[in-house]
Amino acid sequence: MDPITLGIGLLVVLVLVLGLGVWIGAALLVVGMVAMELATSRPMGPAMATAVWSSISSWGLASLPLFVWMGEILYRARLAEGLFNGLSPMLRRLPGGLLHVNVAGCTAFAAISGSSAATLMTVGKMTMPELKKRGYPDRLVAGSLAGAGTLGLLIPPSITMILYGVLVQESIARLFLAGVLPGLMLAGLFVTYLVVWGLVTPQGRALREERATPRQILRGFVELLPVVGLIVLVIGSIYAGIAAPTEAAALGVVGALILAASRRELTFAALSQSLMATVRTTSMIVLLVAGSAFVTMAMGFTGLPRDLAAWINAMSLSPTTLILVLLLFYMLLGCVLDGISMIVLTIAIVEGMVRAAGIDMVWFGVFVVLVGEMALITPPIGFNLFLVQGLTGRSILFVALAAAPFFLLMATAVALLIAFPQIALWLPSLMTARG
Repeated sequence: MDPITLGIGLLVVLVLVLGLGVWIGAALLVVGMVAMELATSRPMGPAMATAVWSSISSWGLASLPLFVWMGEILYRARLAEGLFNGLSPMLRRLPGGLLHVNVAGCTAFAAISGSSAATLMTVGKMTMPELKKRGYPDRLVAGSLAGAGTLGLLIPPSITMILYGVLVQESIARLFLAGVLPGLMLAGLFVTYLVVWGLVTPQGRALREERATPRQILRGFVELLPVVGLIVLVIGSIYAGIAAPTEAAALGVVGALILAASRRELTFAALSQSLMATVRTTSMIVLLVAGSAFVTMAMGFTGLPRDLAAWINAMSLSPTTLILVLLLFYMLLGCVLDGISMIVLTIAIVEGMVRAAGIDMVWFGVFVVLVGEMALITPPIGFNLFLVQGLTGRSILFVALAAAPFFLLMATAVALLIAFPQIALWLPSLMTARG
């Protein structure tokens, strides 16, 4: 069978299986089985066993449940309360006032949780009642939270980065470092937007908070010390070469347990809930990895990735043009899929094209994760939109419109990343030079 015809047929099978409500990981296994049946006479059982076992036994994947568990512990340790108390005195005199706590709080929590949903829900439950009480507009409260909540995918330790690194066999430590500056750049764009709103709008100028006293600032700094310490422990140990990502994740879990115990939140119930939530999340992701590995092997037998790469080469597209085409493709896909699902479903085909074009896979990892962040606030099913809807009680249309400016800021960040690749590659290059 012609590879292109087979590829279209497999896409139809995938859509039909997903339409039946089958989990994405299981749907990928089904597609891989159909591809193996049609494209090769090799026994399916041993091929599946080899592909699945080799993917889920990867040492790089060992850091995943540890980072997930760390985030779950911190979520139940009510860390957002310390974040809010620590950041408020330092940020409330900026134009835009306490709206900056949404951005700064999500940035800090993303650096120790790795989960977008945990970041948004933890920070949102703490900041939204206070911001509403002080008269901040619901539109900006919801929009800033929806946008800043996506930072959990990009700022290390990122669960999506770990997944991408395992799928394309790239260094997770280098991917983590590559996400730092783009994540801070995106947070800076959000802060700039809120500052401009605070300066140019009458409502923004009216919402000026009282100046914090030196005692309040000092107390806030003390509140932030545990958070900063945990960030330095996890990210600093990787950058300094003291620990690999898996070892850093173990250090992070120990630090999170100590932090939870110091806040008297380390109860048996909280510990068991965090473990069960970790098992559920990790199992879901491991099924995705297994399905992706098997369908990647099956695609190799069909010849589809090779033919697509040859087709791209025959078109003589420049790397920039290819990236722009992929950007449009992922933005359309983001309207119906979350970021992790997008990466898992497409990486078997896209990886060959990207490598053939000579594009750095570490840079592409940051690119695709950033576009995956955009998917989280892309109507109609952006996951963060539904989370914010649940927190605010407003309609999904209101939340989507509130998040629209932050979606455009993300698009700006993507444009800057394409124009200046060193934003993502500078820190990994320092690590390589030191190594």
